[in-house]
Amino acid sequence: MTTMAIRNQCKKNVVFLSLYFLSFSVSLIWARPATFFQDFRITWSDAHIKQLDGGKAIQLVLDQSSGCGFASKRQYLFGRVSMKIKLIPGDSAGTVTAFYMNSDTDTIRDELDFEFLGNRTGQPYSVQTNVYAHGKGDREQRINLWFDPAADFHTYSILWNHHHIVFYVDEVPIRVYKNNEAKGVPYPKFQPMGIYSTLWEADDWATRGGLEKIDWTKAPFYAYYKDFDIEGCPMPGPKTCPSNPRNWWEAAAYQQLTAVESRRYRWVRLNHMVYDYCTDKSRYPVTPLECTAGI
Repeated sequence: MTTMAIRNQCKKNVVFLSLYFLSFSVSLIWARPATFFQDFRITWSDAHIKQLDGGKAIQLVLDQSSGCGFASKRQYLFGRVSMKIKLIPGDSAGTVTAFYMNSDTDTIRDELDFEFLGNRTGQPYSVQTNVYAHGKGDREQRINLWFDPAADFHTYSILWNHHHIVFYVDEVPIRVYKNNEAKGVPYPKFQPMGIYSTLWEADDWATRGGLEKIDWTKAPFYAYYKDFDIEGCPMPGPKTCPSNPRNWWEAAAYQQLTAVESRRYRWVRLNHMVYDYCTDKSRYPVTPLECTAGI
């Protein structure tokens, strides 16, 4: 049986077991494509977020008066979250569209970031990822996307289990952060995280290190979201859920990349990576421990 077939079977087994035990227990796993207001709330400038298609999609707006943002109503401990996003077309320099998870615990926060950095017309869109664990971040990696993310919707996902965290773009892994606690590297596993997204101005750093400023004559700027999918252990919730090895995302098939994913991951790193904190000797004269762990 192929690894993909094993993964599909794992999901089928979880569904079967959930149905079998439904009459005996409350479901532990939140797992369904969500409409916006069922699982999310507006956190910033509700006048700049518009529902589309009966709440199955939304439009975020950035203009000179404000950006905007939203967050999940609940927090989750392990699982997978994904959204389909269509980014700002044309001249988007100085804008940042962010999709991330955050524990909302200030100095000891855990956070997993996608940040889409706007560009001048004709230049590639960059996506920056970052990982905060136990309050320590500064683990930026940046790639140039190999397609136009403003031409159509693409799926951006975060898989988070006890073994690793994987950032996916259309099922292509672009970032892997392994659990290397045995080497003294912090790993987020105790604090549940909410799911957030914002659209905002950051022209002091977002495009070419702040050299390219936002052109407000191109405003308003629009980003679009749909197919909100959350599969994980909601918190507060049953305490046994996060440690349950039967959760599909903890199965053996998800504890490391498949052979196909590994090839895709290497292709992205070799051909599209433009910044990696692991190789930035000006910031880290001694290579951080997690950078030597591989995938």
